[in-house]
Amino acid sequence: QVQLVESGGGLVQAGGSLRLSCAASGRTFSDSAMGWFRQAPGKEREFVAAISGNGRSPMIGESVKGRSTISRDNAKNTVYLQMNSLKPEDTAVYYCAARRSARPVVYQSLYDFWGQGTQVTVSS
Repeated sequence: QVQLVESGGGLVQAGGSLRLSCAASGRTFSDSAMGWFRQAPGKEREFVAAISGNGRSPMIGESVKGRSTISRDNAKNTVYLQMNSLKPEDTAVYYCAARRSARPVVYQSLYDFWGQGTQVTVSS
């Protein structure tokens, strides 16, 4: 079993930045691809970013491409999502997810473990 705890969400003005963190425990962290997804009110959960177990294969979703980066520190069992130039449409609950595989994918159904989520609210 893997436990994932997100942090770093909050209220920010449009144009601002946030860095989300996700601390993992319960499994060899570098064996797991990690992903970030988000769900806005009334919308389906969507892919934001993912990264391979060794951190060499980041993937960024179209909705945040050019404004966000994903990274990980395997020594700290933590994955990060840096978001810049935030827009009101980035408002959502952001979820961290882990796979049993080290290969990152965009499909949320292929992630095995999920955190509880952290709220990001961007005011205009």
